[in-house]
Amino acid sequence: MLKYFVLSVLALLIYACAQDPGKEQVAIEEVNLDGENVEASDIEAKKLSELGFFKSPMNKLEPAEGVVPYDLATPLFSDYAFKARFVKLPEGKMAKYHPTETMDFPEGTILIKNFYYPADFRKPEGERRILETRLLINEGEEWKAEAYVWNEEQTEAYLEIAGERINISWVHYNGVEKQLNYSVPTQNQCKGCHSKSNKMMPIGPTSRQLNKQFDYADVSANQLKYWSENGLLAGLHQNISELDAVPLWDDPESGNLEQRARAYLDINCAHCHRAEGPANTSGFFLDYYQKRKTALGIYKSPIAAGRGSGGLKYDIHPGKPDSSILYFRMISEDPGIMMPELGKKMVHTEGVELIRKWIAQMN
Repeated sequence: MLKYFVLSVLALLIYACAQDPGKEQVAIEEVNLDGENVEASDIEAKKLSELGFFKSPMNKLEPAEGVVPYDLATPLFSDYAFKARFVKLPEGKMAKYHPTETMDFPEGTILIKNFYYPADFRKPEGERRILETRLLINEGEEWKAEAYVWNEEQTEAYLEIAGERINISWVHYNGVEKQLNYSVPTQNQCKGCHSKSNKMMPIGPTSRQLNKQFDYADVSANQLKYWSENGLLAGLHQNISELDAVPLWDDPESGNLEQRARAYLDINCAHCHRAEGPANTSGFFLDYYQKRKTALGIYKSPIAAGRGSGGLKYDIHPGKPDSSILYFRMISEDPGIMMPELGKKMVHTEGVELIRKWIAQMN
């Protein structure tokens, strides 16, 4: 009955607009019977190709003029998906340098993140399947998220605002085949992670994450230096060697165990577990510059974890990962317990092992 009532209301609204086209058009909501409303006025380009980010053939992800590739030193884990990142700034505009937070991007900036799986992880440059392209669009006061889902032919991606499920399989690093029912998030789910002080914001492109070497089409250069010298970034007056740079979480040569563990927690957890994040009531803050041991969870009792605590006493119990709530929730696949809550269906075995070692070596 609800479905027919909604359709009747929509029909009346469309009829009313048709009778008086001189009035300002009212945004009509498309009803998602799964419980989320989507504004039709939010829908812009139906096809990714209409936006002109990539040269033809589009699935090579070769950036068009004005679209700049970038990478993060330690990327966020998303069910083992590989990512190809790009940024498009408005013509004549620059981002502003910030020492600790994401760069201050001008209105009109678009961050472009492509999620893909190589057929064989041991051959990452070989055959692959792109599943989605997510956009973060700076609209001034806040950012807006849009997701484009790629077809099986890998010739086009289509706007999907209500989420999607895609079956994918690959050969893992150890030669074992893995399968996954991959989830493309809805617009509302994107807000669950990209929320800072109740506003949607980017997570990854901070100075410490961008401060690394990157192979561009014509040169290999430090990303911060490249952005500054090519009119993408203003306000970078310090020497690059004096700036913070997070290590690669799984590369022991890039940093010690604690540095790599903190880098991993910073990108995977701290967008929520920080004073300005959705998990601020937990008192458990994992941002890279957090120095207070209690805020980091060391000998800290949970405030409102519920059954997510697993009956354990401390968020981090030094020397005892199996008695630490952080580790317990990271290895869980129970939706009511696991952390992170979104963007994860599989346990990141290698990342969890890093955190286990970090907790185990604590005095």
